[in-house]
Amino acid sequence: MAQKRYVLIDRDGTLNIDKVYLADPAGFEFFPGAVEGLARLAAAGFGLVVVTNQSGIGRGLITQTQLAAVHARMEAMLAERGVRLDGIYVCPHAPEEPCDCRKPKPGLGLAAIRDLSFDPGRAFLIGDKAADIELGQAIGTPTILVRTGEGWIVERQGNCRPDFTVDDLAAACDLILSKLSLQKHGSDGN
Repeated sequence: MAQKRYVLIDRDGTLNIDKVYLADPAGFEFFPGAVEGLARLAAAGFGLVVVTNQSGIGRGLITQTQLAAVHARMEAMLAERGVRLDGIYVCPHAPEEPCDCRKPKPGLGLAAIRDLSFDPGRAFLIGDKAADIELGQAIGTPTILVRTGEGWIVERQGNCRPDFTVDDLAAACDLILSKLSLQKHGSDGN
């Protein structure tokens, strides 16, 4: 039996509109097409994992309880469309705090790999920041930069080298499904 494949997804700027230190669940807003894209991935058998830096906690700007409420709202909105997350991995630390989980460090990705027992080489990572792409590269996962959030700036700066660059999360989901289709039909997708 084939091992389940996973997609690791950044939150703010990739999955949802970045509202900087969002503490009110009512303010959580998905990008257009994001939920539908995730639903297509889930229907194709992919596991879905959110990996997110939330330094507002370490900075004292939001609490763990507020973050949990935002994530509960996010998961409820996804569930309304039949989408379930396999995990949410959070770095709560401020940038100056020592940790191994703040992206681009590999801690969040390694924790997901450990907990869910998947091959990172068969997974994908989607994000809008260089730190997201560097996390994927650190754990050996193909990377997709989206042009939402800060992605268009990252692309223009040219300081990181994702495997693919697309307009948004919905396009990233379509890209992954097209790669899967090519692999099922005997091509390696390159």
